[in-house]
Amino acid sequence: MYDEAMNATTKTPDLTRQKMLEAAFAEIHKNGFQAASLSQILAETGLTKGALYHHFPDKKALGLAVVEEVIRPTMAAIMFTPLLETERPLAALQALLQSKAEISEPTVVMLGCPLNNLMQEMSPVDETFRVRLNALFQDWVDVVAAALKRGQEAGEVRPDVAAEETAFFIVSALEGCIGMSKNTQSVAAFRGCLTQLGGYLETLKAAQAAV
Repeated sequence: MYDEAMNATTKTPDLTRQKMLEAAFAEIHKNGFQAASLSQILAETGLTKGALYHHFPDKKALGLAVVEEVIRPTMAAIMFTPLLETERPLAALQALLQSKAEISEPTVVMLGCPLNNLMQEMSPVDETFRVRLNALFQDWVDVVAAALKRGQEAGEVRPDVAAEETAFFIVSALEGCIGMSKNTQSVAAFRGCLTQLGGYLETLKAAQAAV
């Protein structure tokens, strides 16, 4: 899901801050937040500790900034934007799954989803991280739920579908596909899981849309 993340545009025009955030994202994605090395981040950027602490008072502040300024905008571009106004959310979600399945060497199979990785690692041990990560996850669910409701109004989605619960399941299932594929390190398993999720989406179609 985050194959494009290293090219994400952060919220600030400060190039030094952006450089740190991108290097920190890569380090956290590879090693997790707790094992992420500030020395490695500085080595990757060629910046000094002074420059780092000018922008971020500590490692935790840097990690939270990665969540809000790298992971969130990347998710917004990849996951939120295609669903924000569409009246055909099932078609949009199928297109997303297809695009992920067609990537020849998905980064998520090797490293997992940055959001899910951090949720699993940090939510049990740090309340600030848990709240921030849960807010991002819930925003994703809300976007899918709103899209499903528009799909119901447009006749693509069955009227009996519970939008909020279904959206939570879809997002959780996608994250599960990524997480278990990381554990197996299997692109085939990743693609197979996406295919099954796509099959589930087909069951949500209204009768006239399924014809």
